[in-house]
Amino acid sequence: MASHLGPIWLNQVKGVAGSSHSRRLGRYAVIAKQVNALEPEFEKKTDAELAEISHQLRLKARQGDSLNSLMVEAFALVREAAKRTIKQRHYDVQIFGGASIHNGCVAEMETGEGKTLVATLPAFLNALPGKGVHVVTVNDYLAKRDADSLRPVYGLLGLSVGCIETGMSDGARRAAYACDITYGTSKEFGFDFLRDELKRLQMGDNERKTFEQAFLGRGMTNEGQSAVQRTHHYAIIDEADSILIDEARTPLIIGANNQPTQEEAAAYYGADQLAATLVRTKDFKYDPAERKAELNAAGRRKVQAVAGHSAFSMLTVDGLYEYVERALRAQIAYIRDRDYVVVNGEIVIVDEFTGRMMPGRQWQDGLHQAIQAKERIEVTLETITAARVTVQDFFKRYKKLGGMTGTVSTDAAEMRRIYKVGVFKVPTNRPCRRVWVSDRVFSTEDEKFQAIADQIVSWHDKNVPVLIGTRSIEKSEKLSALLTKAGIEHQILNAKNHEIEAQIVKDAGQSRKVMVATNMAGRGTDIKLGPGVADLGGLHVIGTERHESRRIDRQLAGRCARQGDPGHCEFFVSLEDEILEAHGEKPAIRIRKRYKGKGELTSTAMRRLMLSGQAKKERQHFRDRKLLMVYEKQRAEMRKNMGLNPVLG
Repeated sequence: MASHLGPIWLNQVKGVAGSSHSRRLGRYAVIAKQVNALEPEFEKKTDAELAEISHQLRLKARQGDSLNSLMVEAFALVREAAKRTIKQRHYDVQIFGGASIHNGCVAEMETGEGKTLVATLPAFLNALPGKGVHVVTVNDYLAKRDADSLRPVYGLLGLSVGCIETGMSDGARRAAYACDITYGTSKEFGFDFLRDELKRLQMGDNERKTFEQAFLGRGMTNEGQSAVQRTHHYAIIDEADSILIDEARTPLIIGANNQPTQEEAAAYYGADQLAATLVRTKDFKYDPAERKAELNAAGRRKVQAVAGHSAFSMLTVDGLYEYVERALRAQIAYIRDRDYVVVNGEIVIVDEFTGRMMPGRQWQDGLHQAIQAKERIEVTLETITAARVTVQDFFKRYKKLGGMTGTVSTDAAEMRRIYKVGVFKVPTNRPCRRVWVSDRVFSTEDEKFQAIADQIVSWHDKNVPVLIGTRSIEKSEKLSALLTKAGIEHQILNAKNHEIEAQIVKDAGQSRKVMVATNMAGRGTDIKLGPGVADLGGLHVIGTERHESRRIDRQLAGRCARQGDPGHCEFFVSLEDEILEAHGEKPAIRIRKRYKGKGELTSTAMRRLMLSGQAKKERQHFRDRKLLMVYEKQRAEMRKNMGLNPVLG
């Protein structure tokens, strides 16, 4: 079969003597040509013959042959297996991506370029030595989808595939980890590691040896007592920026239960009621950037006046200040149907980056209990940390890392410094036809949402499909009410109805379809255009506000204009959006007051103001990640000096 090397990226290869990127691109082009040269030969072979070639590669890898020497043949095998089983053929640029991931890079590929298929190449190659490969995704839905859809590819070549899902037993997890390739989320991989560490702590020396030899086939202990994970050999991280950057601000923590007394529960409820009577700026100041409230002198006097109440009998005055400030933080900074939902009388955290629910997770330091009190539900167990690990520390335990995403170049320096992985920008298979429209800025949120609804009506009348991205469940339901009033049939995709996600996404590119979604539709969802939609300009995407990271906005935009299809994207923002507060609470209040009631604001300065607020939030998040790393490093060193496991306690 002829080479598919095309002119889209050819000019970059011609500069092979220049930049590091162009030199690497040139090397990967050579690999792609070599893979292409094997294609006619492999096309003639039977399935059994392909499986035998795979078996021989495994023998070579286990006898010490370098994986680089096996790369071309391995990639050609995977390409042929994918063609036969799932009817997909890797493009040459996908070969580039696979080679870069194998070489310890994060491959930056435009959305729609087939990152899921790309991962099969380095996953197969690095599974040959038999030490296990972990493919890490951002949620259970994608982990199961990818494992199920790609199992036939690996199966033809004799490799087993497992998937780690929430709620699995230890036995099922152990079996999934014993497979050649295991799919799962960073949360599940990380918590399994912590649970294994807790088990190891509780064992004697002889038990510990059995535990550590479990995957060597010797001395398996009873269900639930032996390790579920193998050694951390190689991880391929899908949506690497989301997992390694966005999620890195929060450590993974396993808590030990601590039953609150009736007095503690009463203090949480009482502090919430007291906080509701306090006036912002008059009684306390609130820092939107830090999401913290601090009582001033007037507020402290009000708190002191009720310090003797029976609800606060267990607290000192200083302790009561802390409870009230925590309650203020819960009331102001954490919004129902954005940061959390209430399900069957429980607070369930919603991931701010993916829009998905995270059952079993809790905020620390009493914040979770303050939110329970705010929602007038039972104040449950406050947890004491039994084991913890940061995202950074966990993934640095792997001997080798690689990954892929559509939006990481802005964080390339952090990737190199923290994880020792480079970033390689993979050329697109076809030119991108996405049309970006300048942001539209409105003075108030109501004006903004009405303009969005009017725009949707206009496009709907032209048979154009529309995807609207909102930051919260609350906002998605607000827009839904406006669309219902306008007589526009639509579907909502958020954490409350995630179980029908696959079907909603499948139909979103059809003519006249309107989908209102939280960040759930921002990553990993592939929307196919229906008949005639390309002639109408493709899928039209609307962002209802700027997120705290440009990458989340780019991921939303990436739902359109995939694989050479046309597409259209624009953002509607308002001065009442939270991102404006990145400039400070007082400046935000002043700007909102000055322009209130002026409708749409067309000045370029206003657009820049919102984008600069976004940049400030990104810098703040970067500082948070650095501080967390410093804290965790100091904590680990202190525990080591005390002769303790740095992960536990």
